[in-house]
Amino acid sequence: MPGHFEPLPGGGAAVALDDVEISIIRSLAVQLLELIGPGPGGDAPEDPLAELFADGPSEPPADPVLMRLFPDAYGDPEGTPGPREAEEQRAYSAEFRRYTENDLRAGKRDNALAVIRSLDELSSPGDGGAVLKLSPAESQQWLSALNDLRLAIGSRLEITEEEDTDLLYRLPDEDPRKPMVMAYLWLGGLQETLVATLLP
Repeated sequence: MPGHFEPLPGGGAAVALDDVEISIIRSLAVQLLELIGPGPGGDAPEDPLAELFADGPSEPPADPVLMRLFPDAYGDPEGTPGPREAEEQRAYSAEFRRYTENDLRAGKRDNALAVIRSLDELSSPGDGGAVLKLSPAESQQWLSALNDLRLAIGSRLEITEEEDTDLLYRLPDEDPRKPMVMAYLWLGGLQETLVATLLP
């Protein structure tokens, strides 16, 4: 089980993590939370019902990582639209974003918090590590959070195609991106084995 998820009888998944791995995943999840930011009303909204119907932003985020996490809903990545089509796509994307981004952010926050909480419930640091056991619902949250973490790191590494991933394996050890690359590849392995535990 070290380094990869395995299915649990009756559903769910388990993985053995050492203290360093626990610390890395937790730190990355906290950074993801900080990047996504609090809800529209802050951490403790005075009127949750009003927040439920609050409009989200209509402009795409300026940060490329957030843009990767919350991409425009309309637009043809393969082609270059004409001016009129581009304007229509921007208008449709803005409208879609206004009604969906708050919920998307809340879901990503919930998933990152689920990761942090499940790691915090493990044995205290210094024990050398622990076995993390996830229910089927927690497995889904972890899978979503791992995907978001890889998207965020991949965006920082400017990975856009599969060929870019192949180049990462050949980075020299002295490259300053190497630690981030190692985290990206390791999270990919965790994600892949977690997906396998969820297959029927």
